[in-house]
Amino acid sequence: MLLAGILPHSVGPYVSLMMAGFLIAVVGHVIRSRWLIALGIILVFLAAAGLPLALNAFSDKPEPPGPLPRPY
Repeated sequence: MLLAGILPHSVGPYVSLMMAGFLIAVVGHVIRSRWLIALGIILVFLAAAGLPLALNAFSDKPEPPGPLPRPY
């Protein structure tokens, strides 16, 4: 997968991007700048969507679904 080579392998960059997005959005609220608020929200969304995508792309083999547990 081409995108898998671009995405970081660790969780740190995604957490950093999400924290930066929250910080930018808070600063945008303080100075009442709509474009900063929107930028912060977009960064948080990209971090939240990128992390599961990266985890799925870098996993060697997805676990097969197991049988459903029996009710007791």
